[in-house]
Amino acid sequence: MAETTEDGKINTDKKQLVELVEDLKRSNAAQQAEIDMFERYFSLLDLQPQSENYETASQIEMATSPGRKTKARTPERQQLLTLEQKCDVAKSMHKQMTEDLKRAKDFSEKELDNYKATLEEADIHLAEVKKECGQFDRDVGKALRDKKCVTMSAEKVIRYIEDKVKAKESLIEKLHQKNAALLAYKKKLQIQLKQQEEMGEGLTALDFEQLKFGNMKCRKRLDEQNLRRVELKLLAGKTLHVLNSNKEKLQTLTHESDVLSSDTALRAKLLIKFEEETKQAEEERNKAEALNRKLRGQLADFHVPHVLQYIKVKESHGQLKKSVKEWERKVEIAEMALKTHSKSWDKLRITAGARAVPARHAAIDAGLYGF
Repeated sequence: MAETTEDGKINTDKKQLVELVEDLKRSNAAQQAEIDMFERYFSLLDLQPQSENYETASQIEMATSPGRKTKARTPERQQLLTLEQKCDVAKSMHKQMTEDLKRAKDFSEKELDNYKATLEEADIHLAEVKKECGQFDRDVGKALRDKKCVTMSAEKVIRYIEDKVKAKESLIEKLHQKNAALLAYKKKLQIQLKQQEEMGEGLTALDFEQLKFGNMKCRKRLDEQNLRRVELKLLAGKTLHVLNSNKEKLQTLTHESDVLSSDTALRAKLLIKFEEETKQAEEERNKAEALNRKLRGQLADFHVPHVLQYIKVKESHGQLKKSVKEWERKVEIAEMALKTHSKSWDKLRITAGARAVPARHAAIDAGLYGF
């Protein structure tokens, strides 16, 4: 039991020692940070003039013992800084670090701008070089690649170089003139600025009152203009609303007008078609009326023959048809006889060694046709 109690005490002591060590580490880290800050502060004091160092030291000494006279201190006793002194040191270091950061930022921005300008200049120079190479290849390179005109190519190269030199000289002259004009303009602006500064120094209280009164008038006028602008905005909004509604109405009416126009065009086409059909029907009606009148005239002039006369005509017509049929039969028989005689005639002529003759000639020779 006693051993357990002793072990518990030992563990507790170890925990306390560990916590104490951790606290000491944290305090040492804080002390080290303060020491680093104080060292930087004193290094800055060393860089400052001697008078400023004396004033700063006197301020620290007065802050250390306010309201007391300085006494001789023993070398064993350490002089500690108060919280106010530490705060002043921290503020000064913070201010110094802020200024350093600002200077570093300005320097880096300046360097970055210089690098950007250098890159832009390099890009411009590269573009000019490429352009010059293209022009040289276009004007001279083709001639140089041709072996037949070497002399002419050399002269062309010399002339090309002289032209480029003249162009560069003219460009330099223009840039000099532009630079001189800019310098003159800069000098003029400096003179104007100096005059304005002199006029500003010579202003009196009355001038300031006049300027103040003019400023009030301008502000009043500006307020009136703002109010007028608001009214105009409201009016513009109403006008825009009316304009949109009128646009919608116009679109609707335009659509209706298009529909009516297409309907009117369709009806006009139908009307033309109806007129043509009416005209055609009128012509057909006139033709029918003329035919009707003709038929009516023929009907009026028509006389029916007598029955006996009709019978006689019918009988004669039948006899004529009968005779026609008889003659057609006779013709067929004659043609058959003609063919038979033609064949026999051809055979006879072939036997006699003569050539065949047409059937018609053979029939004529045979006396079948009585012409």
